[in-house]
Amino acid sequence: MFIRSRETVNVVDWGNGDSYRLLVAADGLGFTVCHTVVRAGTSSKLQYSKHLEACYCISGKGEVVTGDGVTHTIEPGILYALDQHDPHTLIAAPSEDMHLISVFNPPLTGHERHSLCPDGYSCY
Repeated sequence: MFIRSRETVNVVDWGNGDSYRLLVAADGLGFTVCHTVVRAGTSSKLQYSKHLEACYCISGKGEVVTGDGVTHTIEPGILYALDQHDPHTLIAAPSEDMHLISVFNPPLTGHERHSLCPDGYSCY
């Protein structure tokens, strides 16, 4: 067993927020857990070609928009899962940061970050 706090782990600026890498591949558990902060008022076009991801909102509000334009409200208590390497747009409400607990499979090494660009989906 080991115990970690958000203050003691690697923090990656992923483009429109910070990702606190709580569990990574080197921990040997077979998945990654991150505390993901999405900066208020930002919009991020994202896609994971090598990872599946599930996100559970713990504070703040926003939306996730599917690649075909369907919008889903994200608020505390809502989970969304990207089970098909889905392209999506993650939008944080303008009034406050959105906080998510993100789980990745296979696990991240811990240093990945997005290269956000307006004309396509960022991925790693």
